[in-house]
Amino acid sequence: MKKTPLLNIALSRVIASLGHGDILVIGDAGLPVPPGVELIDLALTQGIPDFISTLRIVLSEMQVESHVLAEEILLKQPPALTALNALTEQAELGERRLLSHDQFKQLSRNARAVVRTGECQPYCNIALVSGVTF
Repeated sequence: MKKTPLLNIALSRVIASLGHGDILVIGDAGLPVPPGVELIDLALTQGIPDFISTLRIVLSEMQVESHVLAEEILLKQPPALTALNALTEQAELGERRLLSHDQFKQLSRNARAVVRTGECQPYCNIALVSGVTF
């Protein structure tokens, strides 16, 4: 049995397959998934699982070099932004880059997978760029 908190087989498999520079997107319930990009759908109902809980579990297994957010998150200020800022300050998310929401959706076309959460707060989406542990 695994020692880390991540139990979802599909998500653990994708994280294990990431190479340096690969992208994993964690999105809210409304983020469109581009054709051809794997969807790992965790959403059960509104808010379950939430965006930040999902992100924290992913970070327990994934080495992150940098992350991308839609700049609109800074305007809407959803509650998750406070946690995102704290994780950035703790060096868990690496360098931050901001794109427009439309550019973010374009970037998600290059993702290895999109993880759909039950989050229903606006712009709670993040693109995690895989780093290396050495």
